[in-house]
Amino acid sequence: MAETMVLPVDGAEIAYDVYGPLPPADGRPVLLMFGQPMDASGFRALAARFPDRTVVAYDPRGLGRSTRSDGRTDNTPQTQAEDLHALITALGTGPVDAFGSSGGGVTGLQLVTAHPEDVVTLVAHEPPINGVLPDAAAADRASKQFREAYQAKGWGHGMAGFMALGSWQGEFTDEYFAQPAPDPAMFGMPTEDDGSRDDPLLSNSSLAVIDYELDVDALAAAPTRVVIAVGEETGDTYTARTGHGTAKALGQEATIFPSHHGGFLDGEFGWPGKPDEFAAKLREVLDGG
Repeated sequence: MAETMVLPVDGAEIAYDVYGPLPPADGRPVLLMFGQPMDASGFRALAARFPDRTVVAYDPRGLGRSTRSDGRTDNTPQTQAEDLHALITALGTGPVDAFGSSGGGVTGLQLVTAHPEDVVTLVAHEPPINGVLPDAAAADRASKQFREAYQAKGWGHGMAGFMALGSWQGEFTDEYFAQPAPDPAMFGMPTEDDGSRDDPLLSNSSLAVIDYELDVDALAAAPTRVVIAVGEETGDTYTARTGHGTAKALGQEATIFPSHHGGFLDGEFGWPGKPDEFAAKLREVLDGG
């Protein structure tokens, strides 16, 4: 069972779950897990597969149980990285190992850029950064399409557009943009509009994630070991391509992990992965394999 704690920071209160003793009983670094927009609940299955490690998973400000009082609604890697830096400092156990999923991978890259002393090894799993793609302008256009569908017609239409983007193989060509707008019913999603426009994935609040610009020089100079991971089942879809593109920008090959973009999930969120195999690979990578 995890112990839930709350850390006050500038403009927010950050909720986080601690699995295991602090400081870690074996002297190994805390294993910090984080996503964006996924909160700590998405890492329960993965944390359970590291019973020998002290694991900490957090809710980014304004998401899950974490509140914000800064008057903002945007989710930026810079702000989230500073929150993680404050959390690592508050843990008081020294530099951590880190696993960042999706937008959390972008946050992790910013954390290493701004605070390289905080992280021993960062595994950034399929970070969605448009600028590393050869078709970056088309990726921006494709992203704009599903956000516009969300604003015009609501959650189901926006999410259907997001899923169409996420499942497209290869670059975003004229063929992609010639497709009719996807029907939410095809994905089992509602077609009616509930009127809300604050979804962190579909609104403009997380644009700073996909618009993030890598500081290659800072990452190269950091003492942190940075590993970019891509799921073997992600194929040639958007997040696989951004993962490979990020790895290439950093002068490395992406490390292949089992399953897909949500490969560490056990089905609790309707997207089953291969958490046992995923955890084994993560353990291998963190141990230097």
